[in-house]
Amino acid sequence: MKTGLTLGKFAPLHKGHQLLIERAISQTDHLIVIVYDAPETTKVPLPVRSDWIRKLYPSVEVIEAWDGPTVVGDTPDIMKMQEDFLLRLLAGRRITHFFSSEFYGDHISKALAAEDCRVDDERAIVPISATVIRDNPYVTRHFLAPEVYSDFVIKVVLLGAPSTGKTSLAEALAREFDTDWMPEYGRDYWEANQKDRRLTLEQLVEIAEGHIHREDAKTLDSNRFLFVDTDATTTFLFSLYYHGAAHPRLAQLAENTRHRYDLFFLCGDEIPYDDTWDRSGYANRSIFQKQTRADLLHRRIPFIDLKGPLGVRIKTVKDVLEGFDKFDSVANSLKNKKSEQTDAPNSHAFGTFVTDPADAGSAPKASGSR
Repeated sequence: MKTGLTLGKFAPLHKGHQLLIERAISQTDHLIVIVYDAPETTKVPLPVRSDWIRKLYPSVEVIEAWDGPTVVGDTPDIMKMQEDFLLRLLAGRRITHFFSSEFYGDHISKALAAEDCRVDDERAIVPISATVIRDNPYVTRHFLAPEVYSDFVIKVVLLGAPSTGKTSLAEALAREFDTDWMPEYGRDYWEANQKDRRLTLEQLVEIAEGHIHREDAKTLDSNRFLFVDTDATTTFLFSLYYHGAAHPRLAQLAENTRHRYDLFFLCGDEIPYDDTWDRSGYANRSIFQKQTRADLLHRRIPFIDLKGPLGVRIKTVKDVLEGFDKFDSVANSLKNKKSEQTDAPNSHAFGTFVTDPADAGSAPKASGSR
């Protein structure tokens, strides 16, 4: 049996790595990929980088090397450290082929008594390095699989009742950050398919799924951020309002939103109501707004309130995004940004950041992690 091995940080996984992995798969019966923890190189967590490989190559055995050596070099001490670690990690498993594009292919393959298999070590087939990609994932995104690039886009969802300024804000933010935005798919679907101002439970599922499908496509061309007008929880709440129930599939899509987006903003309903024919009135806006807030609290999804005119809302979002790190906790991001606010020490930099029902009526605080 031919057992192959390759290793790396995969920070991020790019087409050069994929060439290596695919060549190894084609030449062996079983492939092991060791992914190193690399906090000195990237903030992308080890499980995220490992999952890229698992998603793209389900047949591959992925091993997460949490305690792997972080130094790389060709000195005798460093090489022995790397070899000893791998021998200990593999615990006697027989490796017949070692695949790499680096100098260490020579000494690692000898330590494993494996065949040294080099793949594009001159970077002629795939002329890119992970270092270049880390500097600007957007510009180099054609070297990344969709499953990889989408994890570099910060997805910002704007929630609120009808006529709370979500669409205007999403469009304005996209212009501000030179990126894309996702309009509310449900509005177009409703106008094309409603009968007596109603949709069936199954049609509401189609709205949520259609929105997600279009959102995923826009993510791949987004520059750092994607601003999203509403999510599946909005459709879920409409289903409860009109039918008193929701399709199980829609309920699951609504629950999945907590993992789908990086930041949640709740647009306030203090702005004037735009009473268009497809809306159900000012009074219903107030009720739906309270339901939206309650739903976020019930799901324990951290969110930030947005108040005031469009310009104020844009500035609030910009302030949050300036200090936000997708791969750190929201609390740390907001705390670090708030500590920079020296002009008005008694004010809150981002309005109200709510993370728990018990906090809803208390002083603004930052907590939670996404």
